[in-house]
Amino acid sequence: MLYSTDQLVSIALTVILVMLSAIVHEVAHGWVALRLGDPTAKEAGRLTLDPRAHLDGFGSVLLPLLMAFLGGPVFAFARPVPYNPRRLRHPRRDELLVALAGPASNLLQALLGTALIGVLWQAIPASYSAGSPVFDLVSGALDVATTYVYVNLVLCFFNLIPFPPLDGSKVILFFLKGQARRKFYELEQYAMFALIVILYVLPTLLGLDPLGAYLDVTAGALYRALVLGVTVI
Repeated sequence: MLYSTDQLVSIALTVILVMLSAIVHEVAHGWVALRLGDPTAKEAGRLTLDPRAHLDGFGSVLLPLLMAFLGGPVFAFARPVPYNPRRLRHPRRDELLVALAGPASNLLQALLGTALIGVLWQAIPASYSAGSPVFDLVSGALDVATTYVYVNLVLCFFNLIPFPPLDGSKVILFFLKGQARRKFYELEQYAMFALIVILYVLPTLLGLDPLGAYLDVTAGALYRALVLGVTVI
């Protein structure tokens, strides 16, 4: 399949925004862990927005590129920020808070992007009267902002799926104790491969798309509500 220049630019923009959003997601985990007593991420030099400290060759570049070219929801993951549950002041509760900090950061980014969309939308009539170059600049910024909102909502709701190693699995972990908790940690080592098989390979073979349906009623619905809310005249 051949892609037009505009399509390639759109794919590149989406992947870049997904990577940046995933970095903020990981830093949020480390920052909340630090606030709750665990300085592991800080000691590892991971409380930085420098992409070199976080990017994963497969999860941050190849995977989102593949998803973008396939035309489905685009998500990515950066190298997980390290933390040590034993260094948290209240390990069971705080581990859940650390996990939810990532999706919360994506939701916050989506809300900030929505505010920017509102500002740009109001600027369109004035930019049009000022001349087409300014209008093109505002329109381009609007495309970036809408993509930024959508990819952050996808990252938020994807990571809330209650399956390890996604952040939503920590909700389940919160209720586990003893041997069950230790077994859960062992499962996390193999869960990413299983997740990709369950969410992508099996749907392709069976013609079902549970991930797409889930993201449409969560990320998609909230995206439409937010954008509609700030662009209605």
